[in-house]
Amino acid sequence: MKALKLDRNAIGQWLSAMAGERDIYVPAPDGPAKGTWTLLTDYSMPEIKPGVPARPVKNFLFPQPETLLKFSTVPTDPNCCLPSEPEENGRKNVVFGVRPCDARSIGLNALACKADTYYQANMEKNAIIGLTCSQVCSTCFCSETGGSPMGTEGCDVSLTEIDGSYIARAMTERGEALLALAESSGKEVTDSDISAVEALEEKARAGSDEIRNPEEQLRAKDLMELYNAPFWQELADRCINCGACTFLCPTCYCFDIQDETLHGKGRRIRCQDSCMFPLFTLHASGHNPRGQKIQRVRNRFMHKMKYFPDRFGPISCVGCGRCVRDCPVNIDIREVMRSLLHI
Repeated sequence: MKALKLDRNAIGQWLSAMAGERDIYVPAPDGPAKGTWTLLTDYSMPEIKPGVPARPVKNFLFPQPETLLKFSTVPTDPNCCLPSEPEENGRKNVVFGVRPCDARSIGLNALACKADTYYQANMEKNAIIGLTCSQVCSTCFCSETGGSPMGTEGCDVSLTEIDGSYIARAMTERGEALLALAESSGKEVTDSDISAVEALEEKARAGSDEIRNPEEQLRAKDLMELYNAPFWQELADRCINCGACTFLCPTCYCFDIQDETLHGKGRRIRCQDSCMFPLFTLHASGHNPRGQKIQRVRNRFMHKMKYFPDRFGPISCVGCGRCVRDCPVNIDIREVMRSLLHI
């Protein structure tokens, strides 16, 4: 695959070249949009702070909300109640500066969304340019969930900072096409550049080996034996079921579908939902299989560590640390993992 060395000026020229065909989104470091993804209008290398932005990259794959179809509610309209495709602006996106944990979540969600044509279409629409991590935050734990600060999974192009410049490596055919737009401003990588990147990857692997990785141990342990453990009630007593962890989690993909009408026009939307809410599993009959808070708390963690791995292989957590950072009652999924291993 293609690789180039880009300084900050070359990155700016590359962004400008890509902007001719795509909208470019980057993490917003400051101001009212801090922590979200913002449309880039100044085509220079953005300042991207260590760690992940507050909002996960899944918001590009599961837009909040996403219009699935439109319809008319006017009785005299010959097309009344007949669905029509929502209008598209024809523009595709580049999501720039995606951290390895976020990028890895895209493929994990795709395992469960193979038949979801909307998710698949959004994957085609959004090109991912990743930025490996030179600094690990206190809430980061990707190495404990099978990832790496130097990971490239899910990226079309991966950037690694080396002495103020960036080694850009294409990871997919789409990435090759995007990186070709930087050929006029970039330089060919040298053997020393490749060695520097490999040294960082080796350092990340060594750090991962030093960490006791709970992922493999969790998959080896029969967590169903702990289904009725008192531990779950202790955890549920702390949880307030606010749902913040699920909305911020890049690998939570629960959703609701609703029809909205206004002034003779209607649309069917898909919006993000949370398994932590009592109404999420409420049946039309009135029965609710997870009507108690302990059942919802247990389901969230069992899905991550048991149900998803049983179906697809890896655990459904990429170690981004958002739920650790923003939980109002300080529930730490790393502590939950270790508690399950020691019960």
